[in-house]
Amino acid sequence: MIQNTQGIVLRTLKYSDTSLIADVYTEVQGRASFLVPVPRSRRTLVRPSLFQPLALVEVEADFRPNVSLFKVKEARSAYPFSSLPYDPYKSSIALFLSEFLCRALREEAENRPLFAYLQHSVVWLDECRSGFANFHLVFLMRLSRFLGLYPNLEGYSEGCYFDLQNACFTPRKPLAHSNYIGPQEASRLTTLMRMNYDTMHLFGMSRAERARCLTILNEYYRLHLPDFPVLKSLEVLKELFD
Repeated sequence: MIQNTQGIVLRTLKYSDTSLIADVYTEVQGRASFLVPVPRSRRTLVRPSLFQPLALVEVEADFRPNVSLFKVKEARSAYPFSSLPYDPYKSSIALFLSEFLCRALREEAENRPLFAYLQHSVVWLDECRSGFANFHLVFLMRLSRFLGLYPNLEGYSEGCYFDLQNACFTPRKPLAHSNYIGPQEASRLTTLMRMNYDTMHLFGMSRAERARCLTILNEYYRLHLPDFPVLKSLEVLKELFD
């Protein structure tokens, strides 16, 4: 069935000399893989250059049942970026988040609230002119809610530990495992939970503190998502926003 959908590009892979595979999180199908032709002339309805990390695209494709690779009939930009690909800080965030989402979003099912969150976040980052150093941290924390992984915020008091494995605060150090963070970092985590895109610039963090939060969030996802790795782009992002 030929169908139009908006989507967010997660990654592209070379398939052959004449085509590539684009993994896209779509509004109507969830995660989907598309066969994108590489044109030999300028006259084409599908330009591979559209499929950059986190690009918002509108795709017309043949969504046939029991097929894992859908053929793209036509593709266009759903939102032309004004800054994201050209700002080195934003493009580094985009590369990290596209790798993260590629690993985290595996469901091939419609989830419009999640798609709306991703779309809003990408547009917000592109339009923001300053004060976005904590963007990726807020994004990952709020993403956990859509994936059913949001931590239990009840029971926090000063001096609590945070149990990463059981996603809750505890007044005592867990003895059954070592997947926890101490009171100082647990307090910083509660600060992160209060942030949103509009207020995050009010919360000052050093590069070291931001890098540590990123490591903790990556470890949290590793504990709760099967086969979730340490991401290659993690170290690059830690070096930004001094």
